[in-house]
Amino acid sequence: MTTQSLATKHRQPRKARGLGSGRGLALLFVAPSVLLVGLLMYTPMVQAFIESLHATAFLSPQPEFVGLEHYRNMLRDDTFWRVVRNSVTWTLAVVLFQNLLGLASAVLLNQNLPGQGVVRTLVLLPWVLPGVVTALLWRFMYDPQLGLVNSLLLSSGLINSATGWLAEPNTAMAAVILAAVWKGFPFSMVIFLAALQGVDEQQLEAAQLDGANPWQRFIHVTIPSMSAIIRLNLLLTTIFTFNYFDMIWVTTRGGPLDSTHIFPTEIFELGFGQGRFGEAAAYGIVSVLLLAAFAILYLRELTQDA
Repeated sequence: MTTQSLATKHRQPRKARGLGSGRGLALLFVAPSVLLVGLLMYTPMVQAFIESLHATAFLSPQPEFVGLEHYRNMLRDDTFWRVVRNSVTWTLAVVLFQNLLGLASAVLLNQNLPGQGVVRTLVLLPWVLPGVVTALLWRFMYDPQLGLVNSLLLSSGLINSATGWLAEPNTAMAAVILAAVWKGFPFSMVIFLAALQGVDEQQLEAAQLDGANPWQRFIHVTIPSMSAIIRLNLLLTTIFTFNYFDMIWVTTRGGPLDSTHIFPTEIFELGFGQGRFGEAAAYGIVSVLLLAAFAILYLRELTQDA
């Protein structure tokens, strides 16, 4: 056996030990984060599921095991299906219009316009405002007597009398959707603006030389180049919107006649408003399961892009 072979033979165990110690060190560094995530996220989820298997109330605080009774009652309850419909309507409408308005704003702000920096700052203001402040602002704007919305519509002749937009079941959901879109579209605008600045200029110039007009260049070159970012943003804003509690609770508290109750507001009302913690926990578990599907899709998109 040559000297080189002996050296290689003796180096291999040290390499293996070094690799093993490196993995151990990596696990040691990751362990606190894993433990923290487990304590702050998964432990409450397990406790919520256990809570959903019990019936509790203010008058009888001692938990009573009822198994899956809350889930069976929930599926037979009209209130649950109303919350599902409201949540779907709320989420789809806000996400759709928020992203459309964000994309349109990004396209405009991507042009070489005078005062572009000032305009970008002003457009970002709705997103910077806290959710509660935004909700209070729009609640005042929708006021039947003093609100700006009725004042503008009356002066333009679009309506004949002041309307309580947040007090009517037929208009309350549309009113809070408009407020949420105004609050959230700057987030999508920032994402899309960054994506637009990453579009290959050479492809746009080649399409222009081939005779493509601006709309055709936007549809066939710009949008495909942004497709991954668009999918990620749609999934992310869907998760955010589904869990958006502040806007609806401050403006309508889920009313009138439960016309704007979504999962977060219904969970809060059942748990802290009525003391029905077991039923609130059951709603929370269903909400988590629905969001898990979007979270999985979001993580899948991240891994594909990576």
